[in-house]
Amino acid sequence: MGIWLKKHPRLNAARKDNGMSDPNQSKPTSERHVPVLKDRCINLLAPGIEAARKRGETPVVIDATLGMGGHSETLLQRFPDLHLIGIDRDEEALALAGERLKPFAGRTDLVHAVYDEIPEVLEDLGLTEVHGVLMDLGVSSLQLDERERGFAYSFDAPLDMRMDTSRGQTAADVVNSYSEEDLVRIIRKWGEEKFAGRIANRIVADRAAKPFTTTGELVETIRAVVPAGAAKTGGHPAKRTFQALRIEVNEELDVLERAVPAAVAALAMGGRVVVMSYHSLEDKIVKKVFQAGSKSSAPLGFPVELEEHKPELKTLTKAPRCPPPKKSPRTPAQRPPACALLNESEPGGPHEHRSCQELPRCVRDVGPRLTGPKPGSGSDR
Repeated sequence: MGIWLKKHPRLNAARKDNGMSDPNQSKPTSERHVPVLKDRCINLLAPGIEAARKRGETPVVIDATLGMGGHSETLLQRFPDLHLIGIDRDEEALALAGERLKPFAGRTDLVHAVYDEIPEVLEDLGLTEVHGVLMDLGVSSLQLDERERGFAYSFDAPLDMRMDTSRGQTAADVVNSYSEEDLVRIIRKWGEEKFAGRIANRIVADRAAKPFTTTGELVETIRAVVPAGAAKTGGHPAKRTFQALRIEVNEELDVLERAVPAAVAALAMGGRVVVMSYHSLEDKIVKKVFQAGSKSSAPLGFPVELEEHKPELKTLTKAPRCPPPKKSPRTPAQRPPACALLNESEPGGPHEHRSCQELPRCVRDVGPRLTGPKPGSGSDR
C-alpha cells in the first residue's frame, strides 16, 4: 500500500488541554465512522466491477474522497480481487484510513491529493482507466468531530476550515481580508444566504475593532443580524455562512467542476461514477456533466449520427419522485436534509438519481461507459 503524505506535527497534547477533544477520537475508526448509504453505493458500483472481471481485467475503483475509509473497506471486503485507489486532501484522514485498511495493504494505494487530480494520480500509478469512481462530497465526519478544525458552528474553535491543514488560506483570512462586496458574493452564492448583505456588513464593522480568530466570535456577529424567526425554517443562523466560507476556503465547487469530468474521462468500458451530493450547488454541477455525457453531440437535424457524436454514457430516466424517509443509524454528524425531487432510473438500471431523507441530499450514478476502451489503454495490474 502506498501512502503519499507530507509529514507535519500534529498537536495531540494541545487537544487534550484546549477543551476541544471529542470522545469519539479515542474510538477505533470503524466505530467513529459509519459510511453513508454504504450498501447503496457499493451496489451501484458493482456492475462496473463485474464488467472488468468479464474482460479478464483486475477491477480498479477510485474512492476520490476517502475520509476514514468506510466505503473503501466495504468495497475491498466484498470484492476480493479489487484494487482500490483512495484519494484525500486531509492527511489525518489518510492516516486513519491507512490503519483501517491495513488488512488490504496489497490491494490499495492511498494518495494525498485533491480529487480533481485524478488524471495525475492515475499517471503516477501507471494506469489509464478505472472501473468505478466514488465521491462523497462535502465536509467529513472526521473534520466535524475535530472541533479545533473550525468547521462546526456549535463549538468555539480557531476559525480555520481547511480540509488540508498543510496549505492554503483559512476562514479567518477570508473574513478578515475580503472586501464587503466579496463577502456578500460568496455568502450569497455559496451559502444561498438571503441575509448575506447584513452579515457581510456586520463582519466588516466588527473586524475593524478586532480581527476574527474563532468560530464563536463569527457566530455571535451573524446571530446579531439574522432575525430570530429565520431559525425556525432555516436552522442555525450561521449554517449557511459557514457553508459558504468552507466552500471558498477549500475551493470545493471549482474542484468539483474539474473532478467530475476527470472521473468520467477515466472510466473504462462499462465503468460507473457514483456521487453523493449534499446541497443543490454540488448537485447542479454533477447533473450537468452527467447529462452532457448522455446526449448525442451531433448537430440538430444531422441525418446520420456518426460514431464520434454518440453519447459516452447511458441514461434511463423515469418521472421524478421522492422516496419516503427511512429510519437508519446515523453517525453524530449526520442529519436529514430537505428532500429534493430527482429523476430515478429503472431498478438496477445504469443511471439512478435518488433523493433521500438521510444524508446525502442525493446520489447520482452514471454509466456504463458506452465508448472505448481508449486506444492502447488497460488497467490490468
